[in-house]
Amino acid sequence: MEVFHYHNDQLFCEKTSLKQLAAEVGTPLYVYSRGALEENFKNFDNAFGDVPHLVCYAVKSNSNLSILRLFRDLGAGVDIVSGGELFRARQAEIDPQKIVFSGVGKKNAEIDDALNTNILIFNVESKAELDAIEARAKFLNNQARVSFRVNPDIDPKTHPNISTGLQEHKFGISTVEVIPLYQYAGMLSHVKVVGISCHIGSQVTSLDPFLQAAQKIFELLRRLEEAGIRLRYVNLGGGLGIRYHDESPPSIADYAQALRKCFAGKKQVLILEPGRILCGKAGLLLTEVLYVKKSDRRRFVIVDAGMNDLIRPGLYDAYHEIWPVERNASETFIADIVGPVCESTDFFAHDRKMPITQKGELLAIMDTGAYGFSLSSNYNSRPRPAEALVKNNAYQVIRKRESYEDLVRGEKGL
Repeated sequence: MEVFHYHNDQLFCEKTSLKQLAAEVGTPLYVYSRGALEENFKNFDNAFGDVPHLVCYAVKSNSNLSILRLFRDLGAGVDIVSGGELFRARQAEIDPQKIVFSGVGKKNAEIDDALNTNILIFNVESKAELDAIEARAKFLNNQARVSFRVNPDIDPKTHPNISTGLQEHKFGISTVEVIPLYQYAGMLSHVKVVGISCHIGSQVTSLDPFLQAAQKIFELLRRLEEAGIRLRYVNLGGGLGIRYHDESPPSIADYAQALRKCFAGKKQVLILEPGRILCGKAGLLLTEVLYVKKSDRRRFVIVDAGMNDLIRPGLYDAYHEIWPVERNASETFIADIVGPVCESTDFFAHDRKMPITQKGELLAIMDTGAYGFSLSSNYNSRPRPAEALVKNNAYQVIRKRESYEDLVRGEKGL
């Protein structure tokens, strides 16, 4: 569907004017298209329709409760990485038997909460973690279902900061260590081994790394079966990329076809953990131009959003297209689009050619539905932005804008 589009030179989300939305809610403002979120999930889920599977949405990509509930109603489970995300999943009334708990550093309290919630699987990433889960399950007179996350030593050819499948990374268990660990787990009284998993990184734009990782997982699965270890779940993670600028990621259909081919003849349930591919292109960040500043060498467009609202450009040098909300300039200039935060990394674009922009105009920073608000902070004591969910010509504020009072809530004076 055409989510963000111009009508009479005004930018719309579905059938809602973004200029009007900004006037009513203010900026900075994250805006998401309900129609795009629904369509993206259905396309992904249907692409695996002939394979027994469970789509566990990666909560870290966008954890707003309204979005979790939307995906829940479409049949999704969730992939969580913290006790806080487990709390959000419970608040969103996600079926516990559709919750997978990943992450290298689970605290005892988080393990206890997950056991008491009766989640589907813990993705275990070390022997130390396995022993901790066994101890907590024994203490609670419970049994934990676990899967071991394998580090396949595959280069996903993505940004180093979001690559997770190489041996130098903290994630997962090496292929050499994993079979003895399965055998060890089989001797524990309060752990039941039910699966194997991997995740090689985020914003992966080639099929080859996924296929290489899958081949390693299925080779391990064969060896485990020869050793008498039968598993119910194979989790191939997420990480499928989107086009921000000049990338050429595989389509959902091509990705699914390739993985289905690898999975042919298997009896297990396939678990997938998409995040960015579901919500990345379904959202944008609206921001207002505060000033246009010209120095001896450069021109700066200073906006009211900052790196605390969207850190991806500063953190990863990530590219986001920036569209004017009103197309009313025929001439262009070259400028840096920057925020008000006191850091030189507070930028959204360098040397960007764009329509000449004036104070008070609105810009839309595109493709920010994933890892936008979820990476935001209160740096410089800046309240985090509001979030709105659009459906046709109506919208809901699904997170109100923080106030100054919110910034100090929970702090005690002397």
